[in-house]
Amino acid sequence: MTAAAPAVDVVIPALDEADSIGLVLDSLPRPLIRSAVVCDNGSRDRTAEIARAHGAVVVNEPRRGYGSACLRALRALEPDPPDIVLFMDADRSDDPADAASVLEPIFRGRADLVIGSRVLGERERGALTPQARAGNWVATRLIRALYGVRATDLGPFRAIRWAALAELGMRDPDFGWTVEMQVKAARRGLRYEEVPVRYRKRIGRSKISGTLSGAVAAGVKILGTIARDVARHGRPTRPR
Repeated sequence: MTAAAPAVDVVIPALDEADSIGLVLDSLPRPLIRSAVVCDNGSRDRTAEIARAHGAVVVNEPRRGYGSACLRALRALEPDPPDIVLFMDADRSDDPADAASVLEPIFRGRADLVIGSRVLGERERGALTPQARAGNWVATRLIRALYGVRATDLGPFRAIRWAALAELGMRDPDFGWTVEMQVKAARRGLRYEEVPVRYRKRIGRSKISGTLSGAVAAGVKILGTIARDVARHGRPTRPR
């Protein structure tokens, strides 16, 4: 008798993504993905309606922020938690066809957390803005220097074992969510791996990197998250 495949649920935070959310949900690889939870983070368009029509469980989080939306979606999974949570964006910049590659290191028992690296993968011209590339470079170099983890990206396309995620005690309500996960995972010695993923121009305008003020705010928050962790717990003594 073969063992049952691990249950995988996908979490998709969404804010005014009516033009893309249906395309994303229709592209999810089935039956690899058990279910999709879309958290509507205060959309003024038909994001929630379209997501339901395309088979997603939709929850609402009025408090704006990427982390807030992720936390609300995770609460919806608690009654019947998956073995693995896959996170991806609602704007079609992530390619759902890469889900199997992102999940494989966990399926094979090599990793607890896997990041889909846009840096290692193929990118459409203009998909990753100069300000996003610069902020990403600085943050990942800090993670390497402080925690000994050879990170290349803070990309949103990622997978983590449910049990490992529960250990992290995620709290950040906005831009610091992705780096908080990677820093906490590194401090706890979780097995980490990156795989290359395709990255496309998003549909619509980014709420973060699409504006200078948004990019600056995100950069400050990301670096502040790393600084607070080191101030609170000290520099890791056994970098990986």
